[in-house]
Amino acid sequence: MAADTSWADMTPDEKRAQRLDAWLNPPVEFDSPEAEGLYKARVGRFIDAILLEKTPDRVPTRINAGWWPATHAGLTPYDAMHDSGRAHKAWIDFNVEFQPDAMVGPLLYTTPAAVFEALDYHLYSWPGHGTPNEASYQYNEKEWMLPEEYDDLIADPTDYLLRTYLPRTVGAFAGFAGISSFADFTELPFVSGHVGAWGSPEMVTGLESLARAAREVGTWQQQVFPTLGQLMAMGFPAYDGGATKAPFDILGDTLRGTRGVMIDMFRCPEKVLEACERLVPVAIRWALKRPAPPATPVIFLPLHKGADGFMSDEQFGTFYWPTLRKVLMGLIDEGITPFLFAEGRYGSRLEIISDLPKGKTVWLFDQTDMARAKETIGRVACIEGNVPLSLMHAGTPEQVADYTKHLIDTAGAGGGYILDIGAVADAGRGENLHAMMDTAKEYGIY
Repeated sequence: MAADTSWADMTPDEKRAQRLDAWLNPPVEFDSPEAEGLYKARVGRFIDAILLEKTPDRVPTRINAGWWPATHAGLTPYDAMHDSGRAHKAWIDFNVEFQPDAMVGPLLYTTPAAVFEALDYHLYSWPGHGTPNEASYQYNEKEWMLPEEYDDLIADPTDYLLRTYLPRTVGAFAGFAGISSFADFTELPFVSGHVGAWGSPEMVTGLESLARAAREVGTWQQQVFPTLGQLMAMGFPAYDGGATKAPFDILGDTLRGTRGVMIDMFRCPEKVLEACERLVPVAIRWALKRPAPPATPVIFLPLHKGADGFMSDEQFGTFYWPTLRKVLMGLIDEGITPFLFAEGRYGSRLEIISDLPKGKTVWLFDQTDMARAKETIGRVACIEGNVPLSLMHAGTPEQVADYTKHLIDTAGAGGGYILDIGAVADAGRGENLHAMMDTAKEYGIY
């Protein structure tokens, strides 16, 4: 490949190779040659597992942890959102103690509660604000988008989100309900009408709230980014470098809500399908159109409404999979490796989701039969999981070790497998996590 080849002229494989090389060789000053060796070995292990082209030296390990680093250190989730210094130390100590191949990062779980409070964020409750200090986030289920607003969403998702949805769901955006379209700036006679609305009391108060939230984020970033850099310098690579969602989940999670979208599949199926199609480029750009390129070539997609039990196989094949697959292919074309968290059970979906190019995706399974997953999607994709969260809480180290060995024997045969917990772990028994990690490193050698 010529050195002056522009990104737009590269093939998907060339883009992917460049992203993988950047992951393997980051501009980091490592703590020692040993730390650099650990980092490269760990990333190389993941690359081998993902590409399905060669067998890694052993089964790679990842810890699907939420608040666990905090609770392991004696902190509550509330503490983690109110005391960044103690929280970030807890995350560093957790990585050092359990030595995963991928960094367990503090980014998602130490964002200051003051940020959400300043924004007057309605979509979720969080520790100390709607949920107990010891509890996790909780989504506030509601039809935040009205059924008669499908056409507005389809016509212009950004305009709809900014001037209708956000004023409803984030108090700081209340003033945006009174402004006109940003298209007004393209013609001089309409400019003053648009600008005038920015002086409303709701807009002024909201902008002050946004500025307050931004200051909180800025202070927190001065702590969290050095923590991430420290973990990398110690030899712990980041795993996923960003996130997006399935179009149906964008629609069904926090727009129409579970009840709303399920009714809509019967009441106005054509609008659901049209909206999902319209959200495909939104989902692709969500992951890629950021101020900086993704830190790693792996992009996370949590899958919610597509699990067994939420919809029939026919509905999955009609409403969920077609547009999700388009998002996956759009990301793959940009050299990205989609990392899909198949929450719940995906037993009846395994055949249909196997319609993907080989070595381009990773699937984290929660409660899915991993032997069947290996026989189906495992032919074309790296699979990950599914140590039960219940086992980490209530099992013994011996039971965890036995389960881990079984997973390695079935899902890990021949490579293409990453050991992980099947659901997000906010707590658990430390001795059980040690048993999982030690078994992988002693028994999972190829």
